[in-house]
Amino acid sequence: MITVHHLNNSRSQRILWLLEELGVPYEIKRYERDPKTNLAPPELKAINPLGKSPVIEDGPHVLIESGAIVDYIIRRHGDGRLQPDPATATYDEYAQWLHFAEGSAILPLMLNLYVGRLGEAGAPLHSRIESELGNYLGYLNNALGLTPYLLGDELSGADIQMSFIGEFAKAQGKLQPYPNLEAWVERFQARPAYRKAVEKGGEYKFAK
Repeated sequence: MITVHHLNNSRSQRILWLLEELGVPYEIKRYERDPKTNLAPPELKAINPLGKSPVIEDGPHVLIESGAIVDYIIRRHGDGRLQPDPATATYDEYAQWLHFAEGSAILPLMLNLYVGRLGEAGAPLHSRIESELGNYLGYLNNALGLTPYLLGDELSGADIQMSFIGEFAKAQGKLQPYPNLEAWVERFQARPAYRKAVEKGGEYKFAK
């Protein structure tokens, strides 16, 4: 059985959601952030020397990195669900979204979070960060302009991997100019498997 090393208020929430969508049995090993520093506890380093989550164990396999975990679970346990046929061009688009989430889209959101804590010292960076946010969120909003999910009418692993971007942007109050993106977040958050994952993993809030 898959074990998810789950840190509260973290990207590991989307791994629980993926497993719920697939109906794959799993167990949760829980870790709690320090209430003062918001950092993960040192116990996580016993399974991941970086002290980060998500981490999964599946028999002898231990994996880190959300994109790799999403890919692994769908390939090994999905029975063809939640991803396109690897022989098609749609699969290439799918793989692009898996990498886009953490390779590109997350950076301006993280910068907005951390630079915002600097007060006036961070002011010179705000215009550049806002420009990049508009660039990436606009790109995502346009991609969602014709279909309810990133690859069409059906949810895929691409939506699950990209979900953190939409939720993080929502927490920062950045979705109002992007109605397609906002509707997509509302759509996937209403899914029964998503709600069940939140019930098991715990309601999560993004750091301000």
